Amino acid sequence: MEILSCSDKDIEKAAAALVKGKLVAFPTETVYGLGADAFNLSALAKVFAAKNRPRFDPLIIHIAEAEALDRIVDTASFEGSAFGSLARERLSILSEKLWPGPLTLILPKREELPDLATAGLATAAVRFPSHPVAQKLIRLSAGAVAAPSANPFGCLSPTRASHVCEQLGDKVDYIIDGGRTQVGIESTVMDISGEKPRILRPGGTSREAIEAFIGPVEMPSTLIMETPETPMSPGQLKSHYAPKTPLVLHRAGELALLPYAPGEGRLYFSRSEPCTADNASCENIKVLSQTGDLCEAAANLFDMLHELDSLGLKLIRAEEAPYYGLGTAINDRLRRGTSGQSGIDR
Repeated sequence: MEILSCSDKDIEKAAAALVKGKLVAFPTETVYGLGADAFNLSALAKVFAAKNRPRFDPLIIHIAEAEALDRIVDTASFEGSAFGSLARERLSILSEKLWPGPLTLILPKREELPDLATAGLATAAVRFPSHPVAQKLIRLSAGAVAAPSANPFGCLSPTRASHVCEQLGDKVDYIIDGGRTQVGIESTVMDISGEKPRILRPGGTSREAIEAFIGPVEMPSTLIMETPETPMSPGQLKSHYAPKTPLVLHRAGELALLPYAPGEGRLYFSRSEPCTADNASCENIKVLSQTGDLCEAAANLFDMLHELDSLGLKLIRAEEAPYYGLGTAINDRLRRGTSGQSGIDR
C-alpha cells in the first residue's frame, strides 16, 4: 500500500493502476471510495474481497462526465416501463441540477456492465462526484469506476486517508490523501423509475433539495427497513456504518439528562454538558455542531465517531439530529450503527 498526494503526477499514477486492475482509495466530497475499473471483473472481485462485502450488495459506479453515462446506462429501456417518460425527464433534470454532487441514481444498466458490479440486478447505481481529485482520477482511468466506501463492510465510513489505512491497510494498492472529506456522509440514493421517485438511502443531498426540482419524493416512514432480499443500493441493510464500540441512540434532549458513567463516550448534536472533574474527560465528549448547523454536523459525524471509537470506551451514547435536511441522513447512519449491537434496546 502506497500513500499518494493530490498532485497531477500521483493522480496519473493511480489512474494507471486502476487500468491495470489494481485498487485505489480516493477522496470524494462524501467519503473515501475504494475504486476499481467498473468493467474489470477481476478488479471488482478484489473490491468485494478487500471489504469482505457480500456479493448481493451492489456497488456505485462513478463517472466524471455526462457522456460516460451512455457506457453504463440503457436509457432506451425506460420506454418499456409504465413511467418511462417520467423517469427520463427526472434523469434529465436531476443530472443537470444536482450533478456533480452527492446523489446516486438507480438506472437501467447496459448488458456490457458486469453483473458483479450490480449484484445481478438489471439496474446500476450511478453518480457523478464533485471532488476534483475524484473527477480527474476517473477521467484518466477507465471513465467508470466502481467505488463503495473504503472500509470493511458494515464499519464506519472513512472521511480521512488515515481511516482507510487503519481499516484496510495493504488490501489497497494506493491511497490518494485528499484530507478530510467535505460532506462527510454518503450520497443520497434514488430510484426514479416508478410513479413517484423514491429515496432508498438518505444522504448528502437532502430530500428538500431534490423536491425543489422534481416535486414530491417518497421516503420510507421508518429509516430502518427490513433488509431487502436483493438490495437496489448500498446502505439498505439494517446493520451498517457501525463503530466497534457499542452505540446507543437517544432522542434530542434525553442525553443531557442522563448521569455520566465511567468508560462512556457521548456524541451530542448541537451542545454538550460542561467538562468537569466529576464528568467525562473532554476527549470523550464530541459535539457535531455547536451552532446546530446540519452541514457541519454531517461533515463531523464519521470523523467524530472514529475518534470516540479509538478511545477504548465501553459505550458511546449519541443524540439524534433534527429530522429535516441532512439531519435525516445523520439519524439514518446513527440508527444503522446501533443495529446488531449487543445490549442495545433502541
